[in-house]
Amino acid sequence: MIESFGADYAAPLLSALATPAQVSVRANALKGYAPPAGADLVPWWPQGFYLDERPLFAADPAWHQGLYYVQEASSMIYTEAVRRVAALVASGEPLRYLDACAAPGGKTISALAALSPDDFVVANELDRHRANILYENIARYGATNVGLSRGDALRYSKLKEAFDIIAVDAPCSGEGMMRKEPEAVAQWSPSLIASCAAVQREILAGLWRALKPGGVLIYSTCTFNRSENEENIDRLIAETGATSLDLGLDTFTGVRRGIGTDSFCYRLSPGHVRGEGIFIAAVRKPGECRRADGKDRKTAPCSAFAKAHVAASDELTEVMCADRLEVRPRAHARFIASLEPAVSLMRGGLPVAITKGRDMVPVHDLALSAALIPGSFPLLELDYAAALDFLRGESMSDIPSDLPRGFFTPAYAGVPLGFAKNIGRRANNLMPDALRLRLDPRGLSQPEPLVVPQINHQTL
Repeated sequence: MIESFGADYAAPLLSALATPAQVSVRANALKGYAPPAGADLVPWWPQGFYLDERPLFAADPAWHQGLYYVQEASSMIYTEAVRRVAALVASGEPLRYLDACAAPGGKTISALAALSPDDFVVANELDRHRANILYENIARYGATNVGLSRGDALRYSKLKEAFDIIAVDAPCSGEGMMRKEPEAVAQWSPSLIASCAAVQREILAGLWRALKPGGVLIYSTCTFNRSENEENIDRLIAETGATSLDLGLDTFTGVRRGIGTDSFCYRLSPGHVRGEGIFIAAVRKPGECRRADGKDRKTAPCSAFAKAHVAASDELTEVMCADRLEVRPRAHARFIASLEPAVSLMRGGLPVAITKGRDMVPVHDLALSAALIPGSFPLLELDYAAALDFLRGESMSDIPSDLPRGFFTPAYAGVPLGFAKNIGRRANNLMPDALRLRLDPRGLSQPEPLVVPQINHQTL
C-alpha cells in the first residue's frame, strides 16, 4: 500500500519505521513555562522540543504539576492548524470549539494553546478509561475555558449549528503509530481499514450538523492509507459542498501535501519529519458565519470562596453540580447549560470545591489551575523526596508550627502539587486516589528541570 504512493514518499517512510521513535514534550505557556535555552525545538510549535531519551516522567513533579505535557511532535502541528482556522472564522465574538474524539488530550491542549482565553472548548471521549485520562491531562493543563464530556460523539449531532470549529481526530487503523505501538501492527488488516473508514464517515456526517454555517471542520487521523484520509475528505466535500481550506502547513519542511487529491490535505510521516504519522485537513461549511449569541451576563456572581481563590472571577459564574462547586465562563454559561440535556458532562468549567456540611473543601483541579490566585492558600515548599511522598498520598507529619490550620498547598519549586489540610501536628493529604503516584521512590534521584519559567527565558 505505502509503495503505491511513490518511491520518494515510501522509501524514507519505510526506512524510518525500522528506527526508534522520537521523544518530545510541550512546555505549558499557560502556566508560564517554556523550553530551556538551547532546546531542540519542534519546527511548527516552538513551545515543543525533542529529548535525547525518554526519562521517567512519573518521577518528575513538574509533570504532575502540568508544567509540560508529553506529546508526539507531529501532533503539535494541531496548534498551528487551529490558530490558522480560528483566524478564518473569527467574528469578533468568542468561538466555540468541539474536540469530538479527544483522549488522551494532546490535541485539546493544542487547541487551547491556539485559541483565545475568551473562547470555549468542549472535549469529548467515548471510552470511560480514556475519558478519565483525558480529564486528568486537561486538569493538569490548568485552563478554565474547557468542558469535558463522556459518550458517543454523535450525540453532538443533536446540537444543530452549535460550534464554530469541530475537530475530529477520528478512530483509525493507526498505521502512523506502528513505530511506537507494536499492537497497531498486530491489529492491522484490510478489513480494519474498511471498518474504520465507514465509522469515520458516520462521525463526519453526524457532526456536520453541529457545525455552524461558515464554520470549519478539522479532520485528522494517525494513519497512512487514502481510504481513511483523502478519500474521506473528498467524499465529505462532494456530499456537502464544503470548501477545502489551504492552511499552508506544507511550508514546514517535510510536511507533504495529500496524495491523489486536489483538496488541501497534509501528511506528516516518519522519514520526512521528526515525528510519527499524522494526516490533517480542514473544510469549511457553506454559508455565512453566524455570530455567537453574545456574552451572557445574566448570571450570578461568584461566591466569596471563588473570589478569594480564582483569578478574574468577575468573568465567571458558579454552578453547583451535586455537591461540587464549579466556575464557568460567564460568556458561555448559557451555552454550557444547553449541552447538559444532550451530553454527559464530566465538567462544564473548572471544579473548585466540594461541600461537606458547611465547609468548602478545595479540589485538586483548583490546585492545578492556572487561575488559582497565588498565595490565596498558604504554600508549604517540599523537597524532592517529600514531594514524591505527597504525590504517593502519604500523610504529612512534622508540619511547621507557623503554618496556619486549614487547607494549604504543598508545593515543589514554588508550584502547587495539590491540597492538604493542617489539623495540628500533622496534615491530611488530599491527593485524589486515582492520581496517586505508584512508583517506589527508593533509588530515584531528583531530575533536572525539563522546562523553565518564561520570566527567565525568551517568550513566544
